[in-house]
Amino acid sequence: MEIQATGRAARRERRCWYFYDFANSAFASTVVTLFLGPWLTFLARNAAGPDGLVRPLGIPVDPRSYWSYLVSLSVALQVAGLPIAGAWADRTSNKKLLLGGLAYLGAGATVAMYWLEGTRYLLGGGLFLVANLAFGASIVVYNSFLNDIAPADRRDDVSSKGWGIGYLGGGLLLALNLVLYTGAARIGISEGLAVRISLSSAGAWWALFSIIPLAGLC
Repeated sequence: MEIQATGRAARRERRCWYFYDFANSAFASTVVTLFLGPWLTFLARNAAGPDGLVRPLGIPVDPRSYWSYLVSLSVALQVAGLPIAGAWADRTSNKKLLLGGLAYLGAGATVAMYWLEGTRYLLGGGLFLVANLAFGASIVVYNSFLNDIAPADRRDDVSSKGWGIGYLGGGLLLALNLVLYTGAARIGISEGLAVRISLSSAGAWWALFSIIPLAGLC
């Protein structure tokens, strides 16, 4: 049975709901799309042995392929894990607590990317796998709220607005990080530090703006 808020309460819940897309899209744009892949490739090259390879879990890997393998593994983990997240969201009596736990797990792993330097490619891979799985699972839980905050004839419209606001959030932080990266020399920091700040900023953004839906959803 669906229980929906009405009137002002429903509009308020929808506005709060939109902000989770605004929060988490920074991870997709700044971390996944732009900065993390090249940075982990750089770290893996630093860690390569005399044969030019790294060996995560004893498996010989060309540093240039490390990111591709990570993305493939993360997809496999999501294929296995997201149906579980969906079933959990359907059965739990406190979806908001589940959403918050996943959001802050992902955000925390992303903030920790600030410490990816030197040869810490394995740490980077682990943080990415945790963050990306939490990101995907949290979206499953987030989408499960749609039945509660919008009637059937409005769900497409509400969902589209959420996507649009998400693109706005992801694009805004990405633009700020590109300004930081391209202007790193002018402000006296290295490009590597600019990358690490950009990566961690996505986690901070995710954590900060997640407060709005977690405060406003029932």
